[in-house]
Amino acid sequence: MANPDAPLTFTQAAEAFLASKLEEFGSDKHKLQWRTSLEQFAFPIIGKTAVRDIGVGEILRVLEPHWLERTETASRLRGRIEAVLAWARVKGHATGDNPARWKGNLDAILPKPTKVAESGNWPALSLGDAAQWFRALQMREGMAARVLEFLTLTAARSGEVRGMTWEEVDLEARLWTIPAERMKAGREHRVPLTDEALAILKAQTPLNGSPYVFWATRGGMLSDMTISAVMRRMHESEVKAGRPGWIDPRSKKAAVPHGIRSTFRDWAAEHSEFPRDMAEIALAHRIGSDVERAYRRGDMLEKRRAMMREWGAFIRA
Repeated sequence: MANPDAPLTFTQAAEAFLASKLEEFGSDKHKLQWRTSLEQFAFPIIGKTAVRDIGVGEILRVLEPHWLERTETASRLRGRIEAVLAWARVKGHATGDNPARWKGNLDAILPKPTKVAESGNWPALSLGDAAQWFRALQMREGMAARVLEFLTLTAARSGEVRGMTWEEVDLEARLWTIPAERMKAGREHRVPLTDEALAILKAQTPLNGSPYVFWATRGGMLSDMTISAVMRRMHESEVKAGRPGWIDPRSKKAAVPHGIRSTFRDWAAEHSEFPRDMAEIALAHRIGSDVERAYRRGDMLEKRRAMMREWGAFIRA
């Protein structure tokens, strides 16, 4: 039996809110979307947290891993969390400003959804610049630089790397298994680890009280902006030295962390020994129809391991 004096958790608040408001949402599809988005993205992060203890930091932990790559989904999720926390405040379970509010709050931290949606493909490094850029990155110190280095070696998304926990890593098997709830496609994804990627992990010192491999100063998850700042400073250093900087050859814009996956994809496309599907699986993209995916039992793990070794050799040339 629940303790009536215990503080209300976010999951409890969401369930109570949905019980009272679901009938107003119209279609069954809309109702399902509301519940599913909270269950998939919010509950695993803040579900057990008392609503009175949820601040902007907790909201960012939920939103940041998805804001740049699943902007529409993340924007809707933010609004739903705001509604739940507004209900909790009216009911007296929390006080103060709503930490999920956009205007005058999160809009000062996160990029505007319309600006992100308009950005299209992320500016990427040219293949000709990749190795020189990577050498410059390895000379940089700090946790964010190591995240960017590991992200490059694995072709993983920023949020996947920043949210990595030690429980997901099997150093002996040289394997990183990302659970479905942290993946854009909602499916578990296995990442083979090369010697270079393993070396980065083994050099990391676990922080007491933090589950993250790459932890922020107070033990939480590093922000996406922290990683982007490393790449921006690298570009600015090149420009200051009188060089062009790290520029996307197509858009002529400075390359960003999210564009590294495109650089990897361009590299894989130039190597006929690596089938297209294998590169797409490495990027955790959906391949083929539902029927084709049902019959594809493997994820080419060992073949992808060889591919990632070749990719690592290319960027370290």
